[in-house]
Amino acid sequence: MRISSVDDMATDGPTEKVLVVDDDSRVRRLLTTNLRSVGYDALSAADGTQAVTVIAREQPDLVVLDLMLPGIDGFEVIQSVRAFSEVPIILLTVKGEQTNKVRGLTLGADDYITKPFGIEELLARVNAVLRRARGIEPDSEIIELPEIRIDTRRREVTVRGHQVRLTPTEYRLLLAVSEQPDRVLSSQELLERVWGPGYQDAQEYLWTYVRYLRRKIERDPQRPTLIRSEPGVGYRLSLGCGGTA
Repeated sequence: MRISSVDDMATDGPTEKVLVVDDDSRVRRLLTTNLRSVGYDALSAADGTQAVTVIAREQPDLVVLDLMLPGIDGFEVIQSVRAFSEVPIILLTVKGEQTNKVRGLTLGADDYITKPFGIEELLARVNAVLRRARGIEPDSEIIELPEIRIDTRRREVTVRGHQVRLTPTEYRLLLAVSEQPDRVLSSQELLERVWGPGYQDAQEYLWTYVRYLRRKIERDPQRPTLIRSEPGVGYRLSLGCGGTA
């Protein structure tokens, strides 16, 4: 793994708590050292079971998670954690493992970074994901739509009278389309608004999370009536009938 030094970077920046999960002690040491050097409170775990325990106990602001772990692997960690926490998760994947990336995103990860990587790239991803998690809420505290109610102060989503638990990325995607219902938002616009600058070409992120969000809010995810696709353009939140699923 290619990891470069950040000794010359500022140390008076963020104070969020970041958990690094990797069975390679060298990787854990290098990542936690560099995260601390820019002001993060960095924790570490050597396997999946320990990671779930630390997340439940310490409630970190972000998790950097290697997929290939002894015992329970990264996929199982995501599934376990999503049962009780919406903490943002960045996956560490091996180059060329596209199927694993998509599976990880589908299970509820928020981003991924491919090995080998430089520490500057990792820190940029950490900063971006935490910035998105902090978010900028709309002026109105309540967004009321025919089948959806969003309490932005509490970050609570109710669909047809039932509260739905969303991951941070799912929530931002729903918020993006809900703020301008019945307006078609281009894929590039949604990628930049939900994931940030530099993600405009990451179509697999959007496809995966639209599919995942539909599973949670649609009556029939195979025949969506709320989040409608506009082929070749993007998506819109429909307030009525019509459009293309």
